[in-house]
Formats: sequence, structure tokens, C-alpha cells
Amino acid sequence: MIEVSRFWRDPALPFVEARRVGDGRQVCYAAHSHESFSIGAITGGRSTYLSADSRIEVSAGTTVLMNPGVVHTCNPIEGEAWSYLMLFVDVAWLQGLGFQLPAQVASTSPALYSALLQVFADLFDENLGDREARLAAFFQRLSSALGGEPGAPKPDHPRLEAAAAFIRAHRTDPLDLEDICQACGLSRAYLIRAFRQRFGLTPHDYLLDQRVQCARAQLRQGSSIADAALAAGFADQAHLQRAFKRHLAATPGHYRSR
Repeated sequence: MIEVSRFWRDPALPFVEARRVGDGRQVCYAAHSHESFSIGAITGGRSTYLSADSRIEVSAGTTVLMNPGVVHTCNPIEGEAWSYLMLFVDVAWLQGLGFQLPAQVASTSPALYSALLQVFADLFDENLGDREARLAAFFQRLSSALGGEPGAPKPDHPRLEAAAAFIRAHRTDPLDLEDICQACGLSRAYLIRAFRQRFGLTPHDYLLDQRVQCARAQLRQGSSIADAALAAGFADQAHLQRAFKRHLAATPGHYRSR
């Protein structure tokens, strides 16, 4: 029987997390983002990958790349079977290596794909004594190979950026649309329309995404689901459960149990 999904973490490598999905038909996401840099290998089948303004079809042998904060989804095509491996890496650790976030969202390079599969094999082998060094070497090579050139920035809109920053700063507080409008000086109608165009989510969904990221960090540190829900600003554990499943295609319990 194919294992649907499993998360991997190791206290010896607290800056990295991995996920293996064996049956992607049962792991479907709403639009969401990550605080970490994410890189994944499609190991079987094919899928539709939406990242910011890009929409591409990815299949076995493809490497996908997701910069922090970029809204994306990656779901099966008409129920077709597919599988993948994902790696989530703390940005602070990468910055310590001099890693520059890449502009491209996918690669079909066989060399990159093979190197990434080897990274996963190394991480899962607890008998290796130099896993961090191997991981660092991979990302240093990756930065060099991809050029490390950030993508072209979207047109500036200071008030929309202020709205997003306000949401991030107050994600664990009771927050409604009027609070955000007052903070950025925009009307409700304009904020909802323009915010979605800029960030790929409505202000409300952006807030939920931020709270899910906060709860994810709490669970990773060993908090109970109830405590994580409270710390992240959710009304209760059931509210966290629904949002977590929608954004990460996993229950908090499954995520916490690794």
C-alpha cells in the first residue's frame, strides 16, 4: 500500500524539514505560501503547478522551486496519480551560506534532479556524520547554477505592501478587514480586489495563511494542537484544523506526529 504522506524532521538539523507524498491525489491544496525556501522533486506522474504568475505542467523528473511568501498550489491533473518529495529550508540558514533566492520556479535539469534526490537520501540516513555539510554544498551549488538572481519585482504599491505587513505583524491578534483598511488607508472594495491581484489571496485568506504558518512553527517546536491554535490566533482547535488541512493538505495531528 502506498503511503499517502509523511513529514520528516530531525533535531540535529532544525533548519530543514522534508515531506514525502506517495499519492498526490489525496493531498490537494488551497493557494498558500511558506516562510521557508522550498524545493521539490516530482517523482511520479504529473501535476499543474501555479506559482505567482506562472502556470506550468510538471512531471516526473522536474524540480520545483518556491521562494518564501510566494503564493502557489500544486495539485493533480484530473485525478492522475503523482508523487513528490519536498524540502523546506529556513531562510536564515541559507543566507548564512550566501544563498540567493532564484528567479525560476521549475527546472528539468537531470543533474539538478539527481542531486536533489541524493540530498533526500543523505538526510534520511542518520548514520551519515556530515549531513549538514552535504546539504550546504548542495545549496551553494544550486545558487551558483541558477544564477541567484531574484525575479523582477512587481510594481510597487506602498499601501498594499503596508496592508500585508500589518497582517503579518498582527497575525495572532483579533483582526478584521476594517483594521487592515485603517492601517493602510484603502477602502474595503479596493483593498480586497487589489490585494488579491498583488498577492494571490484575499486579505482574509492571507491572514489565515499567516496563522497556519505560525501554528506550523508552534507544532514543530512540540506545542499541543490546542496551544498552537491559541498562539496562532485561531478561535479554537477546530478552526485551526480546517485551515491547516486546507492550506497544507495535512491535519495538525499528522504534521505534529511527523
